[in-house]
Amino acid sequence: MGRFSRVSSIIAGLLIIPAVLFAQYNNSTSSPFSRYGLGDLQSYSFGRTTAMGGATLASRYNLQINSANPASYTAIDSLNFLFEFGLQGNFASYQTNSSSMKTNDINFNYFAMSFRINSWLASSIGLQPFSDVGYQVLVNGSLDDVGEYQTNYYGTGTISKAYFGLAAMPIPNISVGMNVNYIFGLLNRSTELSFANSGYYNVQRYSKLRMRDFSFDFGLQAIVPLKDKKEIILAAVFANQPEYTDFASDVITKNVIYSTAYDQDTLFFNQEEKSKIKFPYTLGGGVSLTKKDVYEINFDYYHQNWSQATFFGEPSAFLTDLNKFALGAEWIPDRFSIRSFFNRVSYRAGLKYQQSYHSFGGHQINDFGISFGVGLPLYRSASTLNIGAELGKRGTKDHNLVLENYAKVNLSVNLHDLWFIQRKID
Repeated sequence: MGRFSRVSSIIAGLLIIPAVLFAQYNNSTSSPFSRYGLGDLQSYSFGRTTAMGGATLASRYNLQINSANPASYTAIDSLNFLFEFGLQGNFASYQTNSSSMKTNDINFNYFAMSFRINSWLASSIGLQPFSDVGYQVLVNGSLDDVGEYQTNYYGTGTISKAYFGLAAMPIPNISVGMNVNYIFGLLNRSTELSFANSGYYNVQRYSKLRMRDFSFDFGLQAIVPLKDKKEIILAAVFANQPEYTDFASDVITKNVIYSTAYDQDTLFFNQEEKSKIKFPYTLGGGVSLTKKDVYEINFDYYHQNWSQATFFGEPSAFLTDLNKFALGAEWIPDRFSIRSFFNRVSYRAGLKYQQSYHSFGGHQINDFGISFGVGLPLYRSASTLNIGAELGKRGTKDHNLVLENYAKVNLSVNLHDLWFIQRKID
């Protein structure tokens, strides 16, 4: 079984990794909120805990990859190798006081792998989206002097995060870890102003933001053993205002079509000016109560001070501090049941409340969601198929804003293998 599962893991990796790499350059959102800042920030949790409200900072399950807290890597058993990939479908409806629309987006989400280096050191490597931009907003208007006009705002792009993490247990029941992150990607935002009267110039603005640079984040987990295979795990994560190199380009053009001629001119052109984007500091804490092979209950608090982030040396008027609260649980009736498959299934549920980093006219955009899912054990192995769903709403129709009702479906596969075991046949 070990050799077969190892080969299957390698084959899966060879098939999935190119698809995931391709997906990093295709936005997986259609939200008008992604027009501002760096777009829609993606969840820091992977497949298993996504169905638990995203509460994952204190989780130390030995068959999961938890990049949100690099201290968790030491939870993996010796000789074990984990490979995980996931995809996500987003289905949403958007409403204002005067209009509505529906969207759907399905895309590969992430891949990661994790393994032990020795008895006290473990590692992980992976690629996941950091933020997505994908929107199109049409605004119609009229002026007395020029007549009717239309403004088309649209954007695409993804900022991705590749990471390599290490975790160590310097003393029993204390694990510390660090991720080295490489942030990269391209965001495109465009505005096109067109007039119904053909005698007026139409105006277009095309902006690009390309990012790349390294950063670090740190994690800590402290395990408090209790009786009857129970544990309390306390966790913390931290990142200190990393700066990323960016290259911004901007071009503004105008054009008009006459009956016999076409006139076009460039009004402004800026070719990839180099600058810096200062991200916020990140601080998070979590607590987990577990009974091995039976249940896990997690709670997270996560904070980022986006109000202090700077873009080209200036703060953004549309950004504010992000706060997230998440609560989730998992229950397994009988992990080692021989007769009942459903007793071996992991049942999960959770909820989240997030004050997002977007603010318009002093009104912060809030997000509330409930989630649920299952972890299906794959036949004769410790590998798992994770299926999760999240239902929620973000924003409001008050104050001329947008209300988003969404449903997210998450599918991930966690492949498990044993390495460095020499098989013997008598």
